[in-house]
Amino acid sequence: MKVDKLYDNRFDEKEKARKNALWRTLCDSFFQQFISEEASVLDVGAGFCEFINNISCREKYALDLNEVTSAYANDDVHVVHGASTDLSLMQSGFFDVVFMSNFLEHMRSKDDVLQVIAEAFRILKNYGRLLVLQPNIRYVYREYWDFFDHHVPLSDKSLVEAMRLAGFNIELVIPRFLPYTTKSRLPQHPAIVKAYLKVPLTWKFFGKQAFVIGKKHA
Repeated sequence: MKVDKLYDNRFDEKEKARKNALWRTLCDSFFQQFISEEASVLDVGAGFCEFINNISCREKYALDLNEVTSAYANDDVHVVHGASTDLSLMQSGFFDVVFMSNFLEHMRSKDDVLQVIAEAFRILKNYGRLLVLQPNIRYVYREYWDFFDHHVPLSDKSLVEAMRLAGFNIELVIPRFLPYTTKSRLPQHPAIVKAYLKVPLTWKFFGKQAFVIGKKHA
């Protein structure tokens, strides 16, 4: 599948800029609390690099099959082009944090999902964290298939099982966190997003993505 053409058709430049502004707020107001300023971080399926460009850390890496990713990465981001199921070029026990957002649904099978998570476990340091933001099929079973490149449906519960199979201890599970897609009609002004993040009660009404953190123990 030509992922570059697919995403160019899905997001125009105006939408990409809006997504980047949204992720800047998400990183500053939520995700940064789980990531040290001294951490080495890998963004798997980095896409347009909205997360890795906006998170604060010592070393930044972006992995994606799409060669266009390099054009969107900031100068301090090391971009690696390749498949997430084979991270053999990456050193075991190197990263403090591996991050995945709206990525695992693009795998061709559950075996591939397990392989990706197992690779994340391998390249993490002891006590490193895997952070996964993922559409929750329990709440998006209708809209989930509106995207041509979605293959594997996962819920928060099946994601937790997969992470445990790979060896992770589960630190945090939020079954309903963010809305399903940035194409949502919900307002995305930074002030509104910050207010949303501060009131977890609203997540139960609008959240259709799960957020799960797994920790690697020695």
